[in-house]
Amino acid sequence: MKIRNVFFVLCLVASGFSGLFPQEKATDWSNFQYPEINFVNSASTTEGGEIYNRIVPNPAAYINATVLEVVKTLYWSDKDSIPGVRRINYELKDVDGISAKGGNPPEISIFYSSRWVEKSEKDSGDEKVLFETRGVLLHELTHGFQLEPQGIGTYGDGGEFWIFIEGMADAVRIHNGGFPQANRRPGGSWKDGYQRTGYFLDWLTTKDPDFLRKFNKSALDVVPWGFDKALKHVLGEKHDVEALWEEYQRYLATIPAS
Repeated sequence: MKIRNVFFVLCLVASGFSGLFPQEKATDWSNFQYPEINFVNSASTTEGGEIYNRIVPNPAAYINATVLEVVKTLYWSDKDSIPGVRRINYELKDVDGISAKGGNPPEISIFYSSRWVEKSEKDSGDEKVLFETRGVLLHELTHGFQLEPQGIGTYGDGGEFWIFIEGMADAVRIHNGGFPQANRRPGGSWKDGYQRTGYFLDWLTTKDPDFLRKFNKSALDVVPWGFDKALKHVLGEKHDVEALWEEYQRYLATIPAS
């Protein structure tokens, strides 16, 4: 059965995004400055474009609701040092791939593939489309609002800067239910980025519920930045990344295979 109206999105519009995040402390975000959303459906004549229009009737409200999820995961309040994203150009495009973010504050751009929408619909219907659309958006918006490490190279180096950027983006997605916990698998390295690093970072919230906020802020506090230095800054000098990774691996080994 196809979902003709998205109750979640309608609730966002009606409530002005309030009361939707009971897991967070009661911090007042009423003064947060939402970015202007410039939404363009360049794939409106495709199946994916039509599906998106049907299940996301108010893209601007939907995107800004997800913005709020992201900033509340990365920061304590709207008074923190949040990058000033004032405009988001969001385009649905008939292209291969999934999504990508470009630009820097105050204006960023995100494209989302209508072909990915079509694939998700064919896989599991509207619910899968909504799950994927929100999850991908959580990841890309994190790139717009996260802080960036200093003094440790660039994203293109594929080093710890890149690990932080992509690991945190998936950690925010994971922390907000945008990936299933069943995706966690033992093995690999904390250096792998994306989900592998993201699930590790999310697990570290068991050490400190504010870990993701503090780890994000470490990009300002720890200069030059380093993954291990940042972990010590947040969790204490007795911790190091390799030991924590091994502890995480032992934890994963206790989880029954799904």
